[in-house]
Amino acid sequence: MATVNVNRNVTDIFYRYKMPRINAKVEGKGNGIKTVIVNMAEVARAIGRPATYPTKYFGCELGAQTQFDHKNERFIVNGSHDATKLQDLLDGFIRKFVLCPECDNPETDLIVSSKKGTISQGCKACGFHGPLEVNHKVNTFIIKNPPNVNPASQGASLTEGKRSKRTKKGENGDDSTVGLNTTNGGTTENGAEANGGDESPNGSIAGNAGDQNGEDDVSWTVDTSEEAVRARMQDLTDGAKNMTVSDDFDKSEKERINIFYELVKRKRDANELDNVQVHKELVTEASRLDIQSKATLVLVELLFTANIIQEARKYRNLLLRFTHEDKKAQKYFIGGLELTIAMHAEKLMDKVPGILKLFYDSDVLDEKVILDWSQKVSKKYVSKEVAAQIHERAKPFVQWLQEAEEEESSEEDDDSEVEIEYDDRAKVDSLRKEPAKPDPKKLAKASLEEDDEDGEDLNIDDI
Repeated sequence: MATVNVNRNVTDIFYRYKMPRINAKVEGKGNGIKTVIVNMAEVARAIGRPATYPTKYFGCELGAQTQFDHKNERFIVNGSHDATKLQDLLDGFIRKFVLCPECDNPETDLIVSSKKGTISQGCKACGFHGPLEVNHKVNTFIIKNPPNVNPASQGASLTEGKRSKRTKKGENGDDSTVGLNTTNGGTTENGAEANGGDESPNGSIAGNAGDQNGEDDVSWTVDTSEEAVRARMQDLTDGAKNMTVSDDFDKSEKERINIFYELVKRKRDANELDNVQVHKELVTEASRLDIQSKATLVLVELLFTANIIQEARKYRNLLLRFTHEDKKAQKYFIGGLELTIAMHAEKLMDKVPGILKLFYDSDVLDEKVILDWSQKVSKKYVSKEVAAQIHERAKPFVQWLQEAEEEESSEEDDDSEVEIEYDDRAKVDSLRKEPAKPDPKKLAKASLEEDDEDGEDLNIDDI
């Protein structure tokens, strides 16, 4: 199998950090087409990261859904993508999440704190240790799926692998049967119950002690009462909780947007949208559902009415978490504004310039995004007639932006000319180390003037 340098910017043929080239296979056709990364597990082992990380990174970069089949080591990105393109994307992942920022060495580990929501990086080569400075969509996925939770080594679920290991242990004669008690989050073996009795509390999953002949004679009972179910859910590990929400990735985009819609609606009705922690929760959920850019459509629909001027100031901080330095989110935000203006046309159509300026002054919308939007009338969100009317009303503000941009560019040009002229003079002055030589004509003139002051008569012919 062909290998390449982990850091492909290094051209040294003796570079000792190697990884296999990505081998991609396109399967299916039409809407069901997908790309299977055949050797993703081998590549991941070479760079020291779980295979789900680079696969999810590919999905974020390509705007595609991803699927993980740990048991069969199949890692899938929806859509048709060639191996060369994926290899280039992998270089970006390695640069951001593998190479040490100090020594560019790939001998690093990620230290993830799910409780604090932080990712740190430690280098075994140079000893560097510090927070990961990369801000990427995949960060949320990494925090929810820390490296120490590896579903690939535990079968289809987090408990199946452990159970199979204990069963094998019993087959070897060490322990004939295994009893499990998960009511209080604990696991007991060899048929010993958590409380030392014959039956576990609430009748939770428990095994009876078997004979020593290695035969499996286990009876299972499950308490399905509401309290027992709630207790078991609370005792799930972080890895298991992540697996329970991972099914959302298989849902359509519309379904995922509806999930986010219901969450925002609940928070709004409970008057919790002025809470910073709720803001962070909404951003995390939008990122988990992979709809962070389109989430602004939901926010506009739920947060704004005909009183948009007052509401815009109220929800500014929440909006900034979604639109800051995200041009795509801002474009969807303007689309949501078009819908809101169309719904309340009698009150808001005349206020279009003021509404746009309000969000521009609040830093929710960037100048370039507004100017790009003004170039084309689209019927994506409202009818073409209504969209044309909104663009027509927005013209004064758009013209003001264009004039301000032209003035800034002309001022920058003037400043650059002055700076160049100053630099030239500075360079000339710095080279003058010897005193300037006197001009003979000026000296003669000066001497004549001095002689005149002395009152002596001079004959110009003598000079």
